[in-house]
Amino acid sequence: MSGLDSAVKNSLNGRIPIIIFVMAVLLGMMALKQTPREEEPQIVVPMLDIYVSAPNVEAPEVARLVTQPLEKLLAQLRGVEHIYSTTQSNGTVVTLRFTVGHDREQAILDTYAKLYSYQHTMASVISSWQVRPVEVNDVPIVMLGLFSKDPKLYNDYELTRFANEIANSLQRIENTSEVKVIAGRKRTLTVNLDATALAAHQTTLSDVYYALSVSNQLSQVGSVVNAEQQIMLQAGDVLRTKAAIEQLVVNVINGKSVYLKDIANVIDGPSEPQNYQWLAQSDTTQEHPLVTLSVAKKAGTNAVAVANDVHAMMADLKTNFLPSQIDYTILRDYGQTANEKVNNLTSSLVFAVFTVVIFVGVFLGWRPAIVVGLAVPICYGITLSLDFAFGYTINRVTLFALILSLGLLVDDPITGIDNISRFLQNKGNKKQQIVAAMSEIRGALLMSTLTIMVAFIPLAYI
Repeated sequence: MSGLDSAVKNSLNGRIPIIIFVMAVLLGMMALKQTPREEEPQIVVPMLDIYVSAPNVEAPEVARLVTQPLEKLLAQLRGVEHIYSTTQSNGTVVTLRFTVGHDREQAILDTYAKLYSYQHTMASVISSWQVRPVEVNDVPIVMLGLFSKDPKLYNDYELTRFANEIANSLQRIENTSEVKVIAGRKRTLTVNLDATALAAHQTTLSDVYYALSVSNQLSQVGSVVNAEQQIMLQAGDVLRTKAAIEQLVVNVINGKSVYLKDIANVIDGPSEPQNYQWLAQSDTTQEHPLVTLSVAKKAGTNAVAVANDVHAMMADLKTNFLPSQIDYTILRDYGQTANEKVNNLTSSLVFAVFTVVIFVGVFLGWRPAIVVGLAVPICYGITLSLDFAFGYTINRVTLFALILSLGLLVDDPITGIDNISRFLQNKGNKKQQIVAAMSEIRGALLMSTLTIMVAFIPLAYI
């Protein structure tokens, strides 16, 4: 009797199969509950935008002096798959796309090191450059719409100020990434100059610009140590209020000061609108001004848990912070849709297992069906626990792969059970018949398993 036959015989007499079954099921249940859930898998595709400023240079010269040398330089980086560029007058943008799976932090570090190392070779027309990573993980998982039930009481300007405070609260939630306020007008001090008043006071636009720039400066000039205290010394000041701007001296004519309020109208309020958002509800024809809050999560974290924390925070803010005339609506909930799709695929997986067990029971008997039914949770439990250990998430792709492998998974148990049933029809010791049945098809089972593995190896490179 070979070593494999001895292992089969020992498994029939020992408790190792029971221990493996219990451990696999427990680990699988734990992994199914603890593994982060997402709608889409995590795909690492590092992308970087390099913004280069070349003031007062036309586009053809920018392409020749800046874009082409920069593309040649960045093409030397390891892992770069594609380089794109957009050239226009006064500057260019070069986009680097690295290969899928390339380490993002290493890509950023290599790009900065290459640019700084060859900064002495850059054209003199370049005034500045900046590297901006393009984040795939900054796709929002929750979109919230903040609106006013009474547009006359709270417009988009007031809503933006509330949204900024809410964004600060949402940013404190664990595992949140970027929280942005979209649309809405921000607070701006607008200076509307009066051409007639400028001419009457013999003041030009350059005088106003110069007065605003030199009067809005504050710098540290030193410190004074007095006993146990250190006092920081500052020079200058900044314009803090509307009244301070109105009292700013912009010119002196015939010994008389010309104040900004004499030649301009200063408005402390919303900026000029750049875009508009409105919420139209089906139960009424009235449209409400809308400001959107977007919340993204960190890579590899549970989208369902982060979304639930956001909803809990918003419910608390609605009760304790927002006025009664301001409400919010959920525009998009990536966590809810991810949880629903994962649950649907999990139900489909359970139904597929149940169907296989029923068919095996109809054609081979209830005992073979039980054996096949036990083999599936053992394999899936070990698979899910390994996914959890190696940092994979539960998403549509991983669950679909489990469903796809179900048919392949039950092939070997069905083949073994069918041959065992044939051998048990012979007289003799049942355990010896089982060992003999498995010994007969051992080579076929190993070869079929290896064939399946070889067939799926190319998928690892997609």
